[in-house]
Parts: sequence; C-alpha cells; structure tokens
Amino acid sequence: MRLLILPMAALALVSCDSGEVPSPTEQQTLRPPSAQIAGNEILLRRDGLVAGAEAFYFAAGQSEVEAALARAVGPSTLSIELNGCSADTIESVRFAEKLSVNFRDGRLIGWYNADASETIRLDGDVQVGMSRDEAEQVPALSIIGDNKLGTEFSLGDEIGGFFDDGAVYLLYAGTQCFER
Repeated sequence: MRLLILPMAALALVSCDSGEVPSPTEQQTLRPPSAQIAGNEILLRRDGLVAGAEAFYFAAGQSEVEAALARAVGPSTLSIELNGCSADTIESVRFAEKLSVNFRDGRLIGWYNADASETIRLDGDVQVGMSRDEAEQVPALSIIGDNKLGTEFSLGDEIGGFFDDGAVYLLYAGTQCFER
C-alpha cells in the first residue's frame, strides 16, 4: 500500500499550481487591448481605456493613467472636483479639450468624451459626431429617454451616450456625475 501512496503523492504535488492570482499589471499583459493603436491615440472601452501602448481598466492608478494620457494627447487642460454626485468627491480631469476621465480616491472610475477626432475613439461601431440615424442602426443601441443633456441612449449595459442636434455628441462609461 505504501508503494502506491508515494507515487500518487508525488503526482499530486507535480500537478498542483501555486494558487497565486496574477497582479493587475500581469493581467494587463495577459489581456492585450482589443485593437492596436498609435502612440498618440486613445481607445475608449467599456472597462477602461487604452492610451498609446498602455491599457488601463477601471480601478487603475490615477498617476499612471494621467501620465499615459499626457504622453498620448498632451497634458491635462482642466481638473475639477465634483462634490454633488455622491458621498465621495469625484475628480474629473480633462485632456484634449473634450475627453474627461473621472477618479475617486486616486483610482480610475469612468470616462466621458465629446471629441469627434480620429485620435480619440470608442472601441465599437458608434462614434462621437456620427448621425443619429446611422447610430440607431447599431443593434446594441437602446434609447433611454430625453433629459437636460439631450436624448440619452445605451450601448449594452456599460456604455452610454447622448444625441443632440441629430448626432452623437457624448459617450461615457463607468461612474459619472451628470445632472440629468
């Protein structure tokens, strides 16, 4: 019986992994961005963003995200604290005039974009500046309703946006502080 137990124990030790979960940095290298982009481009995603060669998921560190965005499109142009949205203060930092990224406690929590340039775009079929008629052809788009910001829509569960004057004028994901 001992002869049978010893080889089985050795096999069990060889087949076990360490049980360690990869760190967020290791996870980013394991999951590359969904599209290759140039060093001066930003790709906005439902779970974060890509700035040049660096991908960031929501909860990424503020200093790393800001540094990558600055390398891609230049330094931030405005930083404001938003106090009226929740119990916690949200810091909104603007880049390239119309892209804002939101942070809480030094962590990325959301983004919103009104820039129709080709260097800042959504990972998907709907883009800022697209006509409402064209955007409404995208199967995932659902109209939420009208409010102070225009006609709000969603693209699945994690991306939203607004139409105004017959076109998409703003897209967003994550935590926002909009007065609807």
